Amino acid sequence: MRTLALALAAASLPTLAAAQTVASETPAAAASADAALESDTLAWDFVEGITTEVGPRQAGTEAEKRGRDWSVAWLKANGFVNVADEPFQMETWVRGTETAEIVSPYPQPFHVTALGGSASTGPEGITAEVVEFESVAALQAAPAGSLKGKIAYISHDMTPTQDGSQYGFAGPARWVGAGIAASKGAVGSVIKSVGTDYHRNPHAGGTSFPEGVAPIPAGALSLPDAANLERMFDRAEGPVTMKLVLTPRDLGTTTSGNVVGEIVGRDPSLPPVLVACHIDSWDLGTGAIDDGAGCGIVAAAAKHVAAAGQPLRTIRVLFAGAEETGLWGSKAYSAAHIDEPIAVGLESDFGADRIWKFESNFRESNPDLHAKIAAAVARFGVSNGTGVATGGADINIVRDQNSAIIDLAQDGTRYFDLHHTPDDTLDKVDPVQLRQNVAVWTQVVGILANEPGSIKGE
Repeated sequence: MRTLALALAAASLPTLAAAQTVASETPAAAASADAALESDTLAWDFVEGITTEVGPRQAGTEAEKRGRDWSVAWLKANGFVNVADEPFQMETWVRGTETAEIVSPYPQPFHVTALGGSASTGPEGITAEVVEFESVAALQAAPAGSLKGKIAYISHDMTPTQDGSQYGFAGPARWVGAGIAASKGAVGSVIKSVGTDYHRNPHAGGTSFPEGVAPIPAGALSLPDAANLERMFDRAEGPVTMKLVLTPRDLGTTTSGNVVGEIVGRDPSLPPVLVACHIDSWDLGTGAIDDGAGCGIVAAAAKHVAAAGQPLRTIRVLFAGAEETGLWGSKAYSAAHIDEPIAVGLESDFGADRIWKFESNFRESNPDLHAKIAAAVARFGVSNGTGVATGGADINIVRDQNSAIIDLAQDGTRYFDLHHTPDDTLDKVDPVQLRQNVAVWTQVVGILANEPGSIKGE
């Protein structure tokens, strides 16, 4: 609470005064948000429950199905209606054995995990010279065929940031590195994990291969092991040789699904407010930060808004399935519901640390509503950002409909220490910061759900 108090003290007096004015105009929503800040237990109940009773929820697997079943039961138990698991089909990949070791000149084991979409080395593995690339750009510049029979190693220089912007800078090492290496003849690739921690935990995540390029074995090394490998490149007088064993397999087409539920509004003719997260997780951790907390936040906010009185608009909760392996659920939801207008969409999928910035895509088209929301969240230490909201991965339908979008930016300073690692566990969720998220979401969703006019404006 002391951290939040300091943030509030730093806010400008005019902004705080405006927030107090808005709060007095919407006393029920404001009071519900203030109560959530002090005493919400719903979000914690969700993330604690799903990580304890289900755990990892790999997309398209039986574990993800158990997560969806658990979420359906939780929503029903907490008063949501029209709760359903809407199935869709997807291609499913699962990991197998994962080992990496330097054979020469400095023999020792490394910690590695396969990237989603990786091919298998076979149980015997592959042993080959490793070629170092300091960036994806350096790999792209390598001559065609120059990696024949070799393993490519791809590095990056990602650092922690509050807004998580370095993910876009470093992410291509994972997203496209293996495909580029394969196109130049490599028999395998390993990357410096896309993360900012220095625990000996590799970061999972998906990779991709261009059309016409056969997948190769692709793994991510823990950051300490990647740093060690780079020191070896600097010191070795000859080739550095690695043995890599990755035995993932494709399960073919399996069933995943989107879990939905509603707080029904007084006027069903008005398009609903869509609040979203994703229910699947990578399998190394228990999916507390990514994205169990997000689902707890959005569901708790919807429930708190309802507790203040039936809202004007329906609030629809979307727990999207299979986000991690290709946004399958987001795409399926948009395809299934594209003819059902959504007034505004917002998503929580960046952990559980405090919200520090609000942005919309209607600052110019509906300036009064934008200003009202900005003023209302200032008392929680949330700034009025200057950018244009683009929304999270699980609200494709909102972008496809060109509807209103809000971004509630969470502090990402430590997010990529945990992202896609075995450290993504419940103990990393700070209950105080989690409640601040719920309070901000309750305030924002409360305003949106009781807005009678067009939210995006003209």
